[in-house]
Amino acid sequence: MSKRLADKVAVVTGASKGIGAAIAKQLASEGASVVVNYSSSKEGADRVVAEIKKQGGKAVAVQADLAKKSDIERLFAESKKAFGRLDILVNNAGIYEFSPVEGITSDNFHKQFDLNVLGLIFASQEASKNFGPDGGSIVNISSLATIITPPNSAVYSGTKAAVEAATKVLAKELGPRKIRVNAVSPGMVDTEGYRAAGLSEGEWRKTVEAQTPLGRIGKPEDIAPAVAFFASPDSSWITGETLVIAGGFR
Repeated sequence: MSKRLADKVAVVTGASKGIGAAIAKQLASEGASVVVNYSSSKEGADRVVAEIKKQGGKAVAVQADLAKKSDIERLFAESKKAFGRLDILVNNAGIYEFSPVEGITSDNFHKQFDLNVLGLIFASQEASKNFGPDGGSIVNISSLATIITPPNSAVYSGTKAAVEAATKVLAKELGPRKIRVNAVSPGMVDTEGYRAAGLSEGEWRKTVEAQTPLGRIGKPEDIAPAVAFFASPDSSWITGETLVIAGGFR
């Protein structure tokens, strides 16, 4: 595999499992030194770091709750201390809680928006301070929920719509500083979170697979290469875009 990210440093938020872990390992395999961020799963983050190092890569795990600005500032300070620079930020950390409109509460709303949107904005803010004169790449993780808008997802789908809007705005703001901002929007992906929520083996999965030309839901490893593309020089004239990866399901 080519080392198109050689000598680059990447921070991947929410990288202890699932899509984030796959992204961290993909970037490392292409030459980047990776900061594996986690909120509570130290064991998972340490496992991702160990797998990267086993393959000859460089990685460290850094705990930070992306819903807290002080934690975000510490994350980037420790990343800079570990590797001396920053070139790539992947805003992957996120949470979802599905609820009918009657069940939505202020706590439910703020829990999702504080992490999925405000955390992403604050992380982008810190990254923009730490990128060098050559700029950098920010890749945000959205969701196909913005297109299929499933019932009971008003808050979650709202957060991801905000992510896609912020991606376009930040691309315009940060472009003059050579900072590109793009997003990847996965469809249904078989992760630990989906399995824990009971979605992986239910009727919803069967419905999606039946309507997907490729006949299956996604795997974390299906998403990671697209993130690596946006992080790399191969996309040097692409910014403000959202790439849907859903096996053809819409």
